[in-house]
Amino acid sequence: MTGPRRLTRMVGLGAALVSAVVLIALPPADRQPVSQSSTSTLAEVWPDAQRADIPVGVSDGPAYSPVYFRDVRTSLGTAPNPEGTHLRLVARAADGALRELRRLPLARSPQFGGFAIAGDQVAWAESTADADGRGRTELWAVDLASERPARRLTTDTGDLLLFNSEYDMVIDNNRLYWAAGAPGEESATEVRSVSLAGGPVSVRTEPGAWAMSAWPWLVSAGSGISGPVRLYHLEERRTVDVDAGTDLVSCSPTWCRALVRTDGGESRIDLMRPDGSDRRQIAGGAASASVIDVAILDRFEVLSLSDAQRTVTDTQQLLLYDVQRRQTVLVAEGVGMVLCRDGVLWWSTGGTEIVAWHTLDLRTLR
Repeated sequence: MTGPRRLTRMVGLGAALVSAVVLIALPPADRQPVSQSSTSTLAEVWPDAQRADIPVGVSDGPAYSPVYFRDVRTSLGTAPNPEGTHLRLVARAADGALRELRRLPLARSPQFGGFAIAGDQVAWAESTADADGRGRTELWAVDLASERPARRLTTDTGDLLLFNSEYDMVIDNNRLYWAAGAPGEESATEVRSVSLAGGPVSVRTEPGAWAMSAWPWLVSAGSGISGPVRLYHLEERRTVDVDAGTDLVSCSPTWCRALVRTDGGESRIDLMRPDGSDRRQIAGGAASASVIDVAILDRFEVLSLSDAQRTVTDTQQLLLYDVQRRQTVLVAEGVGMVLCRDGVLWWSTGGTEIVAWHTLDLRTLR
């Protein structure tokens, strides 16, 4: 596994939003088949879970790529206009009705990402490239409860860092926060913020390579590959060091996910607290983490299990490990892309030609 990449001026973001995220993968020799015959299904464990199936096409025809679900049927996403000249950012209601929030010319390689939501306030980053390939990134926001158009917050984004995490940008106390690479030869990270009403950007520089995490935490970028795993509390100015040893570790403020390689060459995935306590094995070498964020809602680890003999993208089993129950549950089979934001999990079916999206509200799992 490699650490999160710096996406300077959001280069590569479009691919991150439309491709599956596989964060912990093992060499083929280690991928031993794992039988799921004894694994309980979603319907058996949580029969009252809220879930939905979403058509891939929007009401005026083009294919839809969801980027954020507010509930299992209400979402934000992108779709070209019917003429194929622009990429639209739209809010899609439960009945399929669309509200266009922004549109950018397809000729300028538009990208939308880094979505943050607080109540009805939604903020995001968008980038375009000119004819010479020079990029421009701006931050925008909209109030979904009003009919007022989207508003630009700032063009002063710095060297914006996006990792395909739900914490790439966060909203706290009516301010939008994001991380940017600091200029200079020394490794440092800028924590930038702007009011949701717009205005000047505040910049705070922290030594080291960091990514945004659940506010007000930062987490070290690199997962133990290029240095120790650390968590940093921005308000209390304290650091938590995680003893990763030789494991590849990714952390939230409450849980860490570790890829463990044993002396015998076998592999497994563990969860543990940042102080090393409450450690338990949650999967063997045939599994991989499906999303970058660790222990969604401080409870669910999202895993994928693939048939090692097949290479097509829609043969994955989608699994949830429930920290509270200490149980692995089969959510779906034949899965392609997997994403999760704010407690709503969604995935595609149909392989490279996506035929539908499917959602599950993890907040309804009791």
